[in-house]
Amino acid sequence: MVRRLTALSLVLLTTGCTLGPNYQRPAVPAPQAWREIPKADAQSFANTPWFEVFDDPKLQELIRVALAENKDLKIAIERIEEARAFYGIAKADLWPKVDVTAGAGRGRVPLASGGSGTDVSQFSLSADVSWEIDFFGRIRRTTEAQQALFLGTQEARRATVIALVADVARAYFELRDFDRRLAITRATIESRREYLQLAKDRFEGGVTAEIDFRQADAELRRVEALVFDYERLIALKENELSVLLGRNPGPILRGRELDKMKLPAAVPAGLPSDLLERRPDVRAAEQSLAAATANIGAAKALLFPRIALTGSLGVSSSELDTLFNSPAQAWSIAAGLLQPIFNAGKNKRRVEVTESQQRQSLYAYEQAILQAFRETEDALVSYQRTGEQKKAQSLRVDAERKVLDLAEIRYRGGVAAYLEVLDAQRSLFNAEIDEAQTLGGHLLSLVRLYKALGGGWQEPAPAAAPAAPAAEAPVSK
Repeated sequence: MVRRLTALSLVLLTTGCTLGPNYQRPAVPAPQAWREIPKADAQSFANTPWFEVFDDPKLQELIRVALAENKDLKIAIERIEEARAFYGIAKADLWPKVDVTAGAGRGRVPLASGGSGTDVSQFSLSADVSWEIDFFGRIRRTTEAQQALFLGTQEARRATVIALVADVARAYFELRDFDRRLAITRATIESRREYLQLAKDRFEGGVTAEIDFRQADAELRRVEALVFDYERLIALKENELSVLLGRNPGPILRGRELDKMKLPAAVPAGLPSDLLERRPDVRAAEQSLAAATANIGAAKALLFPRIALTGSLGVSSSELDTLFNSPAQAWSIAAGLLQPIFNAGKNKRRVEVTESQQRQSLYAYEQAILQAFRETEDALVSYQRTGEQKKAQSLRVDAERKVLDLAEIRYRGGVAAYLEVLDAQRSLFNAEIDEAQTLGGHLLSLVRLYKALGGGWQEPAPAAAPAAPAAEAPVSK
């Protein structure tokens, strides 16, 4: 009986169809080249693994810890398992369902009701088979949609990895930027103390007025106040990094200074069209579009008949020892058809809903592509311009140092007032802070560019350094 049921189902499946549109990637216009890189180049900076882009060993160690312990990444992995299970649930509907039922009981039907008036036992065992024939493709389209959602969660995990690598690198570079500003500020304090002592000696010796001494003292206190602000920013940044690493807030191990970081002079960005294949957020949006397209077919199938086959094979007897004898056997096979006739347009509205959802997914996919192009263009511009700005800031610092040297000579020679030295000191300090900030911004623009190009999800080799030391290492500034 089961063989007959299977054969009949296969015949119906082979003559069936799937309703609704088949998914095809929409044609999306892509620029031929980037604005900052007019000449197209197939090579892409994103092909470089993160552990080669960020060559600071301490930063690499922090990223490895984050990839193993970050909670958002673990959630993304569990969402893959959830989607895999939903896909399996949908796919299971393509196959027959077999249930086994067993029963045993004892009772009496009185003579007044036409019974024998004696106790009667009843034993039964049956196997029931039911199978919905997916003649119009409802189950296949539903399975197709769940498969696309499952693939989308895999892309979402890759997007989470890229964002995590970028966030750890960004927070680390910002931390090193604050460290550098703090070091500049502390060095400036030592210089200010020397000038304060000089101004005090000259005032007490009657060489200069008291105002020079008071101005030097005020400038020292102003710079000292900045130390506390940078220490606050450093602590907050360490806490941010600690959470990214999946651990309680605490100190973070440092590596190279900002000016020791290797930066590529030119960054190949690849072809703009490559983003459609490389960026996981774009690919996840495409999988959502594929799922929405499949849902249209599943909704349209509800407008047509649903065909189901059922069968049963079992035995029933009043005596347990005769349960499997031929007279106790029974079987049945049946086919059913359900055709919706009137439901106040519910199924038609369901089709309209899925069609609207498909258009929304299409617009979201197109928006994801536009956003990817914009982020890459912004990152290319930022990296190019901050590199040029860094050179200009370095020249500015050199010039400000010369100005301070000349002002000091003039002041010590009694030619200029202390205000001239004070202005030169402030200008040099601001230039040094701006130079550190620009250097940090240049590194951050590299991180943004790497993320925008879709790089960062490649896994390191298994022989990588163990993650435990970074989680427990003391702070080293």
